[in-house]
Amino acid sequence: MTKRKGYRDWRWLALWWHHVFLLWRTIDGQTRYSIPEELKQGSVVGNLAKDLGLSSSEMFDRKLRVASEAGEQYFRVDAGTGELLVNDRIDREALCGQSASCVLPLQVVVENPLQSHRIEVEIRDINDNSPTFMTQEINLKIPEFVALGKRFPLENAEDADVGSNSLKTYSLSKNDHFSLKLKETKNGKFVPELVLEKSLDREKNAQHQLLLTALDGGNPVTSGTCKIIITVLDINDNFPVFSENEYKVSLKENSTKGTFVIKLTASDADEGPNAEIKYYFGSRTPDSVLTTFEINDLTGEIVLKGSLDYETSKSYLIDVTAKDKGTPEMEGHCRVQVDLEDVNDNAPEIVLTSKPSAVREDAPSGTVVALISARDLDSSDNGKVMLQLPKGFPFTLKPSFSNNYELLTNGPLDREKMSQYDMEITATDSGSPRLSSSKIIPVTITDVNDNPPVFTQPSYNVYLKENGVPGSILFSVSASDVDSGENAKISYSILDSKVQDVSVSSYVYMNSENGSIYSMHSFDYEKLKVFQIQVQAKDQGSPSLSSNATVHVFILDQNDNAPAVIYPSSAALGSLSHQRMPRSAKAGHLVTKVTAVDADSGHNAWISYRLAEATDASLFTVSQYTGEVRTKRAVSEQDESSQRLLIEVKDDGEPLQSATVTVSIVLEDGLHEPILELRHKASEPSRKTGRITLYLILSLASVSVLSLVTFLILAVKCMRNSRSSGSCCMTRSDCDDYKKNRNLQIQLNTDGPIKYVEVLGGDVMSQSQSFRSCMSPMSEYSDFTLIKPSSTTDFKEVISVLDASLPDSTWTFESQQVSRV
Repeated sequence: MTKRKGYRDWRWLALWWHHVFLLWRTIDGQTRYSIPEELKQGSVVGNLAKDLGLSSSEMFDRKLRVASEAGEQYFRVDAGTGELLVNDRIDREALCGQSASCVLPLQVVVENPLQSHRIEVEIRDINDNSPTFMTQEINLKIPEFVALGKRFPLENAEDADVGSNSLKTYSLSKNDHFSLKLKETKNGKFVPELVLEKSLDREKNAQHQLLLTALDGGNPVTSGTCKIIITVLDINDNFPVFSENEYKVSLKENSTKGTFVIKLTASDADEGPNAEIKYYFGSRTPDSVLTTFEINDLTGEIVLKGSLDYETSKSYLIDVTAKDKGTPEMEGHCRVQVDLEDVNDNAPEIVLTSKPSAVREDAPSGTVVALISARDLDSSDNGKVMLQLPKGFPFTLKPSFSNNYELLTNGPLDREKMSQYDMEITATDSGSPRLSSSKIIPVTITDVNDNPPVFTQPSYNVYLKENGVPGSILFSVSASDVDSGENAKISYSILDSKVQDVSVSSYVYMNSENGSIYSMHSFDYEKLKVFQIQVQAKDQGSPSLSSNATVHVFILDQNDNAPAVIYPSSAALGSLSHQRMPRSAKAGHLVTKVTAVDADSGHNAWISYRLAEATDASLFTVSQYTGEVRTKRAVSEQDESSQRLLIEVKDDGEPLQSATVTVSIVLEDGLHEPILELRHKASEPSRKTGRITLYLILSLASVSVLSLVTFLILAVKCMRNSRSSGSCCMTRSDCDDYKKNRNLQIQLNTDGPIKYVEVLGGDVMSQSQSFRSCMSPMSEYSDFTLIKPSSTTDFKEVISVLDASLPDSTWTFESQQVSRV
């Protein structure tokens, strides 16, 4: 006995190791392993990494893992060796029930790049369950005089194992009256039946006790037993008999409560009460049948009592007993097999095998985003599932194997247009009617630096008052970047450029964070009127992107310059200018002309003249706009020989600026009036041409030869330009020629529509003489007047001042190296 037991243990150990060192094979591109159930936790199933062709470093870097489609995680991967290990107890009967094949599908996922593999683990049955009977005791009532060969169905034993380990046969304890027969049913199972071999005699033996044993085909064999108690009854010796021993009916799983299933009919050869039959479910009918079906005890009709679910139970076996009313009571038995027909009552389900990963907006088409699977509890066509994506998304679904899909990119992505896609994936089965379900899959698009900063304007105009406080803000530019994160962080800077041959950074500086531009010092309109700043906005992406904009800064004039008197010049004799005038002068006699300029512009440079003080205010008057000093009346003998005038020159700015000049006039006898004579003779050109020429020659003799040549050039240019624009221009080269003669001044005046230029020269104390070129649409000719020059005035400075102060409608000279006509 000990030897036999050791032999069995050895055989079992060899069989166990044979299952552990399993054979794996690849079927249709899938890896399959086969293991017995009930393996210990940590048992090796196979080397998954080796079978998939992954090295140890790849296995670690790519995060090899398994996901069970059954929901329970029965397996895991050893991170060090790549072996597939048992993670939890595996009970084949709990997983697959009585199914002949038990296969657990697993999905192996590796990342970087994202891939999935399907493997299958076959769970083989071991003989870990013994046959069992639902009850430990069977009571039969058999009347005497029952015909020999009568069969009495017995309770089936159940064995959770399958195949060779399942229930194989029955045996009956030794007795004289009964034998055991096995009857094969339509579904291929065997039902034990007790067969009467010898007539019963209640008076000899009213009760018989037998032992029924159920045996499986395992090694070693296991068994279960049930006690049979037979009570011998007297009289009523006919049993109800059904028209068939077994009935088979089909019923759709969506059948409603009260649905008719089948009507059973049994007959009894007896008469009277012994032939009256009632129908009942068998005494050992399980609760699943009792809660689902009910039988009419009088008619034998079976109707539906509860709900059906094909996915829970595909068929029902119902034992029905027909009993008569005889004494003793006689029974007949039959079995009804109800097979359920599947209907499409389960919507497909979408399962995320791998959560969707974020995708760069420059990801190429075909990039794997997520792994998705679908399942349907229905069978056949009702369980076939198809996944669909809505149109308009740059993604597609690629089938891989058995309802598994890869979510791939299928077009260009732009985070600035769409930063996240919430795609509603729809799963639809092939049943009738079709059922569907949907699941929203969120996919985040990560940013790439593909957009440069953009200014709010390509150029900006800034108007700045001169003489501002250094360090004050001039302007703020702003740019935006539609990217995100570091790609949208903007820094501002000023591009290097020149302003009057000086770097622009010497004038302004910029805050790199907010784009504010500040002045480095105060600006002077008379030195700088306008300049440009090139600003740049650059993001912090990699590589960084940038854009430029231009800021035009216009300096606005302020009234910060007082009028400067350029004639009569007072540099030689302080603030006093001496003039001579004949006593014979009449009213309106031109004594002298005060000329002033203002370095400002616009209204700030509009100059007016006023007689502030005078020795005799009744004798002289000053023109408000021209500065001409004339007599208001004829000079009398009573007038003092020395007259002093204080003339105030003021501009039109705010606040008002002014200057004064003192003119000393000496009244002398015997002086003539060359200016009046010249004007009088000019009105008679036909008769006095020779005399006018003489005066001109005498006047020009007091001017240097160089001044004469320069003046002639100026006159020619003025005559030429007056034909088109009515203005006169003097270039820098002309100014340089005049600069050589310090005794020459040029003065521009505008008297209403008259525009004229005055060339001034002569000694300080000499009578005022001038050459004046007048060009007016109201005059038929031009005359020239010589006025006393100033030897102390820098002609080039005067030209610059005049050029900056004159409005656009007057003649202008070239200033700051810009020629203006």
